[in-house]
Amino acid sequence: MIIDGHAHISDSTYGNVANYLEQLASCGINKGVVVPGGMLDVRRMTDYIIGKAKPADRIPNNTVVWESVEKNPVILHGLACVDPHQTDCAETLEKCFKQGFRGLKLSPMSHEFSFASRSIAALSALCGEYGFPIYTHVVYSPGASSARLIALARQFPKTNFVAGHMGFGPADVDALEAAVELDNFFLESSTGSFLHIQEAVRKAGPGKLIFGSEYPLSHPAVELQKILLLKLSSTEQDKILSENIKMLLRLS
Repeated sequence: MIIDGHAHISDSTYGNVANYLEQLASCGINKGVVVPGGMLDVRRMTDYIIGKAKPADRIPNNTVVWESVEKNPVILHGLACVDPHQTDCAETLEKCFKQGFRGLKLSPMSHEFSFASRSIAALSALCGEYGFPIYTHVVYSPGASSARLIALARQFPKTNFVAGHMGFGPADVDALEAAVELDNFFLESSTGSFLHIQEAVRKAGPGKLIFGSEYPLSHPAVELQKILLLKLSSTEQDKILSENIKMLLRLS
């Protein structure tokens, strides 16, 4: 069993669910965890990172995700994305959980918030109550840095946190050390450097790493190859490729 733990889907020509399912099938990946895409045009990702461009649409399209999950229930599981600046963000997330979403996706690049805000605390507490994880990337900003995310994980030890793309940059030592130290802090592999992924497995163990593709920015087959090149035992590989994300999302 192989589960892609992180993919974005949208109504775009390059990031739609039909194209994603074709890519999964082409490389033998059985399931995917999908989140709303489209707030950023990933074909211009560098422009967003350096501040040259701003999101054209900051409203996450959870409807596209849920409709895709409903049409492909054996293959897809969804995480809901909410804007922490929304006054009723916790209520919105709770409705999503009751609908069937399996966790929360945060997007500090799209919504420009701080992990230290009251709304993020409320969302973190709610995820802990439901037993669902928070997946987020971090950015080069004091309010949404790796250090601030790690502090949030310490504040909410009953909530599991997944740092996307192995943290910030090609070798985020702070994020790796948190994965070693904290039971509720995990790393997701997509677009991460091979050496850093290798170090994460060596130091934190395969139980703290989750395979993801970052579709449509990357191809699932490309990201999968990084995990296969680690040359792990079948038990260790299974943890990264499926068992860890199944545990976090409470999948049977």
